[in-house]
Amino acid sequence: MSYPVLPFCTYLASLVFGTGEADMLFVGDAMQHKAQIDVAKAIDGYDYSACFAEIDSIVKAADYAVVNLETPVGKPPYRGYPCFNAPVEFADALADAGFDMMLTANNHTLDNGPKGLKATIDHLESRGLDHIGTYHSDSARLEALPKIVDVKDFKIGFLNYTYGTNGIEPRQGVVVDYIDRELIKKDVEATRRAGAELVAVCIHWGDEYKLLPNAAQKELADYMESLGVDMIIGTHPHVIQPMELRANKYFPDRQLFLIYSLGNFVSNMKTADTRGGAMAHLKIYRDDKGKARLKEASYRLLFTVPDKYKVYEADSVKNDWQGRAKNFTSRARNIFDKHNKAVPEYK
Repeated sequence: MSYPVLPFCTYLASLVFGTGEADMLFVGDAMQHKAQIDVAKAIDGYDYSACFAEIDSIVKAADYAVVNLETPVGKPPYRGYPCFNAPVEFADALADAGFDMMLTANNHTLDNGPKGLKATIDHLESRGLDHIGTYHSDSARLEALPKIVDVKDFKIGFLNYTYGTNGIEPRQGVVVDYIDRELIKKDVEATRRAGAELVAVCIHWGDEYKLLPNAAQKELADYMESLGVDMIIGTHPHVIQPMELRANKYFPDRQLFLIYSLGNFVSNMKTADTRGGAMAHLKIYRDDKGKARLKEASYRLLFTVPDKYKVYEADSVKNDWQGRAKNFTSRARNIFDKHNKAVPEYK
């Protein structure tokens, strides 16, 4: 009997675990300001199909794609800032663009009260979409967690927390996962026990409009690193913040993928730094013992052109918004070039 030209242990591991790799993709805040809702209004319902047409092939090429859904979706009346409520067609368009998981623990998740939180969950479930961060009830949370997703035979555990909900308290039994160190520790440990090979904590934190993380973010990231978390994916500041791929300082045999902020995925925010965001790519693989590991990471810059609220790769913007897209990319690259660790721009 002949074997592939691999170390024998690698060959045996491949029989059990497979030899493939998987590509994961993360983007930031998917927002719905009033101007976006108005542009999407159609004769019958709302049409967001054009919004992601320029980048959906990239999203669909990933084995698993994650977006922060920073608005409730449901029935009218629809509203933008400061208290969001968007048509369900917006979530549908994100799903049609290729996103597999929607994060719902963010500061706007209670903007339409408990009924809006429940309606959002119900619609995502009706589409068969993975979601995490908010729940109908304590019992629903117990059923939903640990959340472990099979991504090309890799078992990836997901958790999602937010710093707050703009002062709106959960009512009628609904549950929002707020940042709480003991809760995070308990959840990470439970997710590992349930069989997750890698754990991703998606976290809504930080100071809005600041291009560098604050001390609290760094301290919390360090705490999660000490728990052995493999991926820390940050949102909320509405601007990009640095990324790192490096050895975990508490578990040197593991890698850590850390993103302090992905910025905006789609929005009607108007300052130079808020008109776009980053799309992070992460490749995972198995080593010769069959252990899931992080291999490499990179990013692309995205930019929303406000006339139709279409998301583009930032360098591809050629219309009247080209100058502002270049301004955004220049500022973002300046931060990434100075502060990223082993996360280059995608080529």
